[in-house]
Amino acid sequence: MSETIALLVQYGYLILFAWIAAEQLGAPIPAIPVLIATGALAGDGRLSLGAVVLVSTAASLLGDSVWYVLGRWKGSRVLRFLCRISLEPDTCVRRTEEIFERHGARSLIFAKFVPGLATVAPPLAGVSGMSPSMFLATAAAAGALYTGAYAGLGYLFSSQLERLVAHALRLGRGVSLVLAAVLAAWVLFKYGQRRRVLRRLRVARITPGELKERLDRGEEIFIVDLRRAGDVEVDPRRIAGALSLSPDELDARHAEIPRDREVVLYCT
Repeated sequence: MSETIALLVQYGYLILFAWIAAEQLGAPIPAIPVLIATGALAGDGRLSLGAVVLVSTAASLLGDSVWYVLGRWKGSRVLRFLCRISLEPDTCVRRTEEIFERHGARSLIFAKFVPGLATVAPPLAGVSGMSPSMFLATAAAAGALYTGAYAGLGYLFSSQLERLVAHALRLGRGVSLVLAAVLAAWVLFKYGQRRRVLRRLRVARITPGELKERLDRGEEIFIVDLRRAGDVEVDPRRIAGALSLSPDELDARHAEIPRDREVVLYCT
């Protein structure tokens, strides 16, 4: 028995709980290799598959519950924080919000399998007012499906335990390096993209202070609030008299925007 397998057999449940909880809290560590490895050990009879799924589900629920409570308690601040560390701050929670609008509580299950959305979904559920009982039931089901799927995969291939565990752990280190490289490249790409867009739009932009000065002078300016419902939840403040119009409604409601005066659009 290798030292790695011996360590997982002796402390498997503790390592599993700590690893899954850390991942769900937002740590950039891949949990899938550990789930596969412990599932393989269960298939070999050295751990219990039921205990593996139960422990990992509990850890997942713990991490999700922390974000949910923070979302209910200080939703705007939590989501603003997630927006700041997001690779795409302009869209922020928009993808998760769209999933919520379509699927409601079930979106917690979909988000669990999508990197980047798993951390955003629980606080968004708190901000949106999802009841604690509904959240706990759905988050527990999502955690069980997510952890059970990968632990079950390891269980099915447990006959190749030694190779599978070694490969899973090597994959974990390799994935971390690959993710770090991809993250750096993506950040540089998004930075360059934002710089190009802002450069093109600079002549058409107006600061909040400039807009206020022009409104105070009595200039007739029509203001359109293009924020989505989730963005309004993050920051409910709005400019008085602004037309609330989500981007999805532009085709159907564009006639509400006058053509005989200057129009100012604002979003997040």
